[in-house]
Amino acid sequence: MKFYFLIFSLAIGFCANAAETIKIKAADGVEVTVDLHIAHPDTVPFIVLFHQAGWSRGEYLEIAPILNQLGFNCMAVDQRSGKVVNNVENQTFASARQLMKETKYVNALPDMNAAITHAKTYLAKGALIIWGSSYSSALVLKIAGDRFDEVNGVLAFSPGEYFQSMGKPKDYITSSAKNIQCSSFITSARSEKNSWWSIYEAIPTDTKVYYLPETSGNHGSRALWSKFSDNRGYWDAVIAFLNQYL
Repeated sequence: MKFYFLIFSLAIGFCANAAETIKIKAADGVEVTVDLHIAHPDTVPFIVLFHQAGWSRGEYLEIAPILNQLGFNCMAVDQRSGKVVNNVENQTFASARQLMKETKYVNALPDMNAAITHAKTYLAKGALIIWGSSYSSALVLKIAGDRFDEVNGVLAFSPGEYFQSMGKPKDYITSSAKNIQCSSFITSARSEKNSWWSIYEAIPTDTKVYYLPETSGNHGSRALWSKFSDNRGYWDAVIAFLNQYL
């Protein structure tokens, strides 16, 4: 089924459907808070959504219900590196601080892996797709390469090699991207292409695609928010990519 224009028939002020909030334990004991946006049987494709720096699962309040409308189940995840957006507090950050854990970008990996494992084990009998924003978009590309036998698709909104200041090599993401086997999608603001182009080139598959807007665009998944007048181009590209899973 094709959905290229369904998004634009939805009301501009589309309200989030009621999500169930649950907690998952990361490997180091941090409680990872996630919102489940489940609208279909567990056989449909499942998308795990990760937010950008300084934010929370609230980044997806508008996006997740639209993905439900398009035929996907979703999970929006609080990573420990983040705080608040759209009046949604990052509860995983609070748990990490209580346990005196580091909350830099790279420290979010246990939270992301725990969420993906939970989705794969309990929620997703169909394709599993991972989606990241800003620093987490880089990490989903790493995970897609490291867990290539478990991930069926990856979307990265404004990725880059963001981790050298945290003691990681300059090709921390690129070295894992070389192992990606699933279909991949990368997008960003127009000016950000140089931040991720080498990562994109390293992905060895012929099922990778990217989108750059004609406008200046926006950083991260917020590029899809209805408040931005150029969001349609991003949505067209995302939906075209996601159609392969339906």
